[in-house]
Amino acid sequence: MAIGGLIGLLDDVAALAKLTAASLDDVSAAAGRATAKAAGVVVDDAAVTPQYLHGVVADRELAIVKQIALGSIRNKLMFILPAALLLNHFLPGLLPIILMIGGTYLAFEGAEKVWHKLSGQHDDEKPAVEKGPEAEKKIVSGAIRTDLILSAEIMVIALATVSHQGLWSQLASLVVVAFVITVLVYGVVALLVRMDDVGLKLAQRDHSGIQALGRGLVTAMPKVLATISVVGTIAMLWVGGHILMVNLGAEGTGWFSAPYEWVHHIELGIREAAGALGGTLSWSFNTLCSAVIGFLVGSVVVGVLHLIPAKKTHT
Repeated sequence: MAIGGLIGLLDDVAALAKLTAASLDDVSAAAGRATAKAAGVVVDDAAVTPQYLHGVVADRELAIVKQIALGSIRNKLMFILPAALLLNHFLPGLLPIILMIGGTYLAFEGAEKVWHKLSGQHDDEKPAVEKGPEAEKKIVSGAIRTDLILSAEIMVIALATVSHQGLWSQLASLVVVAFVITVLVYGVVALLVRMDDVGLKLAQRDHSGIQALGRGLVTAMPKVLATISVVGTIAMLWVGGHILMVNLGAEGTGWFSAPYEWVHHIELGIREAAGALGGTLSWSFNTLCSAVIGFLVGSVVVGVLHLIPAKKTHT
């Protein structure tokens, strides 16, 4: 009887192990699908973050990226994940409203940068650490604040992908998504901001071809980072406008679906008419419309916020 009981126990353990492995496979597959679904916002996140490091001395770049990455994972696990799961279960109608608030903030940040550039004003270009620790904290807090909105969009997209699963499977999948995306985004950011150092090391090698590659990297990286800064601003307008358009329209609250329906209708027409290029052209059209909406909404917010101090000054 003892041997039979032991064999039965081992069978139960084996069955439990198989069930656990299957569950982990399900979580892994769901996390993979959710990450792929949020890929567009992940690219935006990677484009937006490097602009916060413009002007930072080289010795502090990785330290600041690390602080932002830790803040990002804290955003996802401590604030966004529990809030999204609770709202999705109890008050799902609030999710699109919260996303629209975040989208408006992103649109405001992007539009403010555009108008600041058009005004011809120039910021103090001294590296943040030369201004003191407070300036570095401001950089980190600004990047984490923007990351909060982008991360919220990523996690809500991921949640929609795994919403058919049970609560614990949703939780496990979203935790995996949070870590994978954070490592991916800030790994790419760290690589970008340190690429010039890689170039310097390559330029010191003996082989002339490797030296030329190193010098090319050193020369190109300031231009690459400047380009990424522009892309990051556009990404703020694009993502902010897209959040507003989708959540205000057909897939969100349904308050005002006309912009979404109009863009979606033309997007489908482009896809059908353009053949092999249909996917790229329809995506480009959607992106352009989203960026325009983001710029218009952001500009309104910029105007309102600039009028308030002026009124206070006159009174």
